[in-house]
Amino acid sequence: MPYINVRITDESVTTEQKKAIVKGCTQLMVDVLNKNPATTFVVIDEISTDNWGVGGEIVTEIRRQKEGEDS
Repeated sequence: MPYINVRITDESVTTEQKKAIVKGCTQLMVDVLNKNPATTFVVIDEISTDNWGVGGEIVTEIRRQKEGEDS
């Protein structure tokens, strides 16, 4: 019984995109490990960019800096 936890930043991910993630993760378990899709669980956690860091910086700040550069 696979349990897959996908964590993404909370940046307007649509329901259709989430459906595609769930379907794709489930199919990967079927294809690679021959798991039953009926017992494959996929959970998507959406994390605020204020609570996500990379390279020593908060993602919210990285996005703001990038927006300033693009203007």
